[in-house]
Amino acid sequence: MEDLRTSEAWRIFRIQAELIDGIETLNALGPAVTVFGSARLPPDSVHYRNAMKLARNLSDAGFAVVTGGGPGIMEAANRGCHAGNGTSVGLNIHLPQEQAPNPYQDVSLSFRYFFVRKLMFVKYAIAFVICPGGFGTMDELFEALTLVQTGKIRRFPIVLLGTGYWNGLLDWMRTRMLEEGCIGPEDLDLLHLCDDPDEAARIITTHYVEISKEFPEERRTGSRP
Repeated sequence: MEDLRTSEAWRIFRIQAELIDGIETLNALGPAVTVFGSARLPPDSVHYRNAMKLARNLSDAGFAVVTGGGPGIMEAANRGCHAGNGTSVGLNIHLPQEQAPNPYQDVSLSFRYFFVRKLMFVKYAIAFVICPGGFGTMDELFEALTLVQTGKIRRFPIVLLGTGYWNGLLDWMRTRMLEEGCIGPEDLDLLHLCDDPDEAARIITTHYVEISKEFPEERRTGSRP
């Protein structure tokens, strides 16, 4: 029992160390866009190409791009940003099947704890872009929706890139969640659906111009309430 208590106490220090490292490393990052999507999609996928183009547009507009640091869509977004003017950030995670960091990261952090990494994803973001992905991508999507819906973070664009992939989910949200009263009509307005990376970038840059006027003293901050 004593060993267990000691182990749990030291875990708190490890968590604290990850928080401090993340905040100290990213605090001067400036406005950032977090991009999520599958680690399994190859470079010849249209979703990979769209994520790379979107990230290049954002990077050239002066935004940092943050991803989970791995392959697939994460690599595509880091790659697009790395080729432009912005800072390409990878927030890597230790997994049983070790994730290899992609080579397109200007800033690379490694996390043991998912929840600390999740905080870093949202803390400096002025928007989320959700590309096609699996369970982890869905987790980040619905967590962002919950945080905005409940007012825990300031409202920001949550862009679903790829109508063919996301339409079925949105149809289910309308016909089941909305019709049965589990969400309100205004909750669906939190999502922006598009196919064009240029359109996605415009949604984000327009939002940033608006919040810069409303909160000029916080021009460099992300979604902190």
